[in-house]
Amino acid sequence: MKTESVRIQHEMDKTGKSKLAGYRDLIIGRPGLWPLIKYELVMLFSSVVPGALGLFLRSLFYPCLLGACGKGVFFGANVVLRHPHKIKIGDNVIIDDNCLLDAKGRDNEGITIGSGVFIGRNSILSCKNGDIILHDRVNIGFNSEVFSGSRVEIGADTLVAAFCYFVGGDHAVDDAEKALTEQGSRSRGIKVGANCWFGAGGIVLDGTTIGSNAIIGAGAVVTRSVSDYSISVGIPARHVRDRRQSEK
Repeated sequence: MKTESVRIQHEMDKTGKSKLAGYRDLIIGRPGLWPLIKYELVMLFSSVVPGALGLFLRSLFYPCLLGACGKGVFFGANVVLRHPHKIKIGDNVIIDDNCLLDAKGRDNEGITIGSGVFIGRNSILSCKNGDIILHDRVNIGFNSEVFSGSRVEIGADTLVAAFCYFVGGDHAVDDAEKALTEQGSRSRGIKVGANCWFGAGGIVLDGTTIGSNAIIGAGAVVTRSVSDYSISVGIPARHVRDRRQSEK
């Protein structure tokens, strides 16, 4: 289990740190003036440009900020990148409008997106010194979030419907009298196998493993690990059938 005691509010409020330095630490994640200038120019001249021109400009300039970017990658309008040098994207990826890719962290690897992945409008991939791995052809529905405080991995060909949440971390609550914002966080991570399907509004909590070929029903809350081929529904999610068995 990975624990974190540093909270972003405290980092931003360090005595003697300028607002520019705080912005650079939060958004850019690299020292020096040139990474900051490059980021600002790319965002200024391409981030919110509409239509085909905007798609062209972002496909041209966004890869300059990333750790790696394959061919045929489409960035929708107002796609926000944080610590972009720790974001790696494969070929033929679509990132729809208003998405956030936040690879923030001091010593993490960041976000890795395989080839053929789709990330729906308004969705968030958010690291808090953790890693997120989306394998090839993962499909993330709109208004979904993947959060990682250690490692969240989603297997190839997995389909995630809208409004799903993968919560790869938790608040420390050991001291009942101390403010939660002062107790830091902890994370065991989430691992999802290949070829899974998550119905709309599903929630996967920290420390769980979802086996390959599993189905999680709409609105289910996964609080413990799910086996291969399992169909699980409800709050908390419970096993109702094996996909390899015929439905009666």
